[in-house]
Amino acid sequence: MTRSLPSAAPDELGLSAGQLERISAALRHEVEQRRVPGASALVARRGKVAYFETFGVRDPAAAQPMAKDAIFRIYSMTKPIVSVAAMMLFEEGRFLLSDSLAKYIPGFAGVKVGVERDGRLELVPAARDITIQDIFCHTSGLTYGFRGNSLVQKLYQELGTQMLGMSSAQFVAALAKLPLLHQPGSRWEYSHATDVLGRLVEIWSDMPLGEFLRQRIFKPLGMSDTGFHVPEAQLSRIAQPFPKDPDTGAPVQLLDLRQKPSFEWGGGGLASTTLDYARFSQMLLGNGTLDGERILGRKTLEYMTADHLNALPGSFDLLVPGYGFGLGFTVRLYTGVASTPGSIGQYSWGGIAGTTFWVDPAEQLYAVMMIQAPHARVHMRALFRDMVYAAIAD
Repeated sequence: MTRSLPSAAPDELGLSAGQLERISAALRHEVEQRRVPGASALVARRGKVAYFETFGVRDPAAAQPMAKDAIFRIYSMTKPIVSVAAMMLFEEGRFLLSDSLAKYIPGFAGVKVGVERDGRLELVPAARDITIQDIFCHTSGLTYGFRGNSLVQKLYQELGTQMLGMSSAQFVAALAKLPLLHQPGSRWEYSHATDVLGRLVEIWSDMPLGEFLRQRIFKPLGMSDTGFHVPEAQLSRIAQPFPKDPDTGAPVQLLDLRQKPSFEWGGGGLASTTLDYARFSQMLLGNGTLDGERILGRKTLEYMTADHLNALPGSFDLLVPGYGFGLGFTVRLYTGVASTPGSIGQYSWGGIAGTTFWVDPAEQLYAVMMIQAPHARVHMRALFRDMVYAAIAD
């Protein structure tokens, strides 16, 4: 069972109990309006949990109440975990961030960039090699198929239909044969880069990604319910979405967690619980340690959560104004500019099915919200963040 975290009354942690109750009312309203089947939310400050509540049902088909130990598909919230894993190996001297990706995966040598001219795709040489730092920062020139319908992205869409039947080595080898969407280092483009990083973790550690994560992160941190599939005895704990999106009517299909996948998807394959991800977040807030277990050094974590883009252009539906990007996290650059409150140095990410987390070192605060409702995620993330910051009393 996942180890618990210490808790305290909100007022002992400088938080308003009344405002936290307003969070409950707002999330309960989202459930009552059938925007989401259920939700789980946790807020911690100064090393202690002030708020941990659940709402609605875990599975709309069974009408079972949402439980605090419900297991959620966290999709891209896998990325910060895999990025931490890779930087653990960085601390062991396994690679330099300035190294060429092709040094470890030779298929990326001589990669080409796809340029559309008159409706045709032309391939031009990359101006420079993809570096390991590019892979962390999504500046490699790789993309995701679902991010658009350019000729290059259509090639990624075709590969994406096959990826879950491949091993990570097979998928990354196939990915290396595709053209890049942009020149390496020229812009921020959300991509399969963290899938490549997961493969690099396997190469550097000489073990499967899931095993490395289990041995080096999940077991030390007491994250016993996090992994690339859910054991049979725990299947009844999986949180499920509505079968159809309540806003669009489109079918909702999420990852099948019942079988161990052939491809341990470093960019989005993990399942976890609210408390497990809170323990990961507390480790981050604790400068890389939790309960005496050191995962990363303080300066390594500071480096990961600094901006590495230096005003590089990007896709601003995901990398919103006011934010840059570090090694696996989006990083807040200004107190203002963004459409939600926050502090300079806050870092975060989320998953496409609705999960979200952020860590705010300036306020000694972190928060986690878990839902399984892809279309509702943008509204509910902003709502949750607005209301958590309103709870800070001192």
